[in-house]
Amino acid sequence: MAGQRSNPVLKGYKVLDLTTFLSGPFCTQVLADLGADVVKIESPAGDSSRHIPPHFVGEDSAYFLANNRNKRSVAVDLKSKEGQALVLDLIAKADVVVDNYRPGVLQRLNIDPAKICAAHPALIWASISGFGQNGPWKDRPAYDMIVQAESGVMSLTGEPDRPSVRLGIPAGDTVAGLYATIAINAALANRERSGLGQMIDVSMLDCQLAMLSYQSAYALIAGVTPGPQGARHDSIPTYRSFVARDGRQVVITANTTRMWEGLCAALDMPDLATDPRFVSGRLRLENKDALWGILEPAFLARDAKDWVGILEDADVPVALIKSVPEALDDARTYGRGMITQIENGTAPAIDVVGNPIKFAGHAAPVDRYPPTLGGDLQSVLADWLNDDVNAEPVSAE
Repeated sequence: MAGQRSNPVLKGYKVLDLTTFLSGPFCTQVLADLGADVVKIESPAGDSSRHIPPHFVGEDSAYFLANNRNKRSVAVDLKSKEGQALVLDLIAKADVVVDNYRPGVLQRLNIDPAKICAAHPALIWASISGFGQNGPWKDRPAYDMIVQAESGVMSLTGEPDRPSVRLGIPAGDTVAGLYATIAINAALANRERSGLGQMIDVSMLDCQLAMLSYQSAYALIAGVTPGPQGARHDSIPTYRSFVARDGRQVVITANTTRMWEGLCAALDMPDLATDPRFVSGRLRLENKDALWGILEPAFLARDAKDWVGILEDADVPVALIKSVPEALDDARTYGRGMITQIENGTAPAIDVVGNPIKFAGHAAPVDRYPPTLGGDLQSVLADWLNDDVNAEPVSAE
């Protein structure tokens, strides 16, 4: 099998990737990182994310390269009978199929997941969509920011009395991809016992609602409407960011009595710890505006990096708010192997963020460069269909 790597916990499983853009490719990249043989089915024009500006390596966008390593690509025109026939042949050999089409689209292409799963009862089919496979919203188009808005997540993001903003990462897509990955692995475990597959229905909106966590409990149980969080916390007023003298920001998470006392000592304000307004977490929350009025000017006395050292010495959890390049540079040095270089022999080598899942006793994986469009047809035919021919990409022409 092509592209064998260390940590092959899913080695031997065949995954057919009928996804595009982000939620589905993110899911299948995790499966590929874990050793599954992932074959990506693309249109002759390629996954639309190959063409997203502004950054490219050769013909492929950085966006595409971020979500498609360790896969193989077969270019297929799903509007042609030949293309549909090839995909159905590959599905018959697959352990898992992942799609992120809008409900009903595959059926119009003569690829009906329900009928296929009935014919192949061991098959696991995971469908990721914006609003699920049923319900009144199932036909609505969905993108990351749409589900961030619909779920209430955007209402929590940004500063009070300012317009809401989207999260700076595509959590609507990536969280759905992660939930789909969890479901697929659970279904594979169940199949080991029962021999039966599953049809999995993952809604991006459902996943964002699940990620509301305690904010949903506050709304459902207490009847409140949580507002924009900024860099603060609804329950812990000493769990927030502060601006330092040099204009940079530090975050502190002084969420226990010991940490609160350590914060007061680090600020050289020991009397603050015994101030009647602030002697308990409940009182600090009730008097948060007065507390912030003391803490905010106190943090202006030193530069951010100085505060990091002082607070660490006081055993108060603290971090500098880093830019993305700063965070990535630090990731190169802390020994977790999270920045890895991959190459394919023709395109320039690129650095990517690696797999965060580590297995004791296994070496770091050797990642495979994201596939060229349709470049793996012959190897896939040989490995999956035992049809080692000098084939061309299947199309309507």
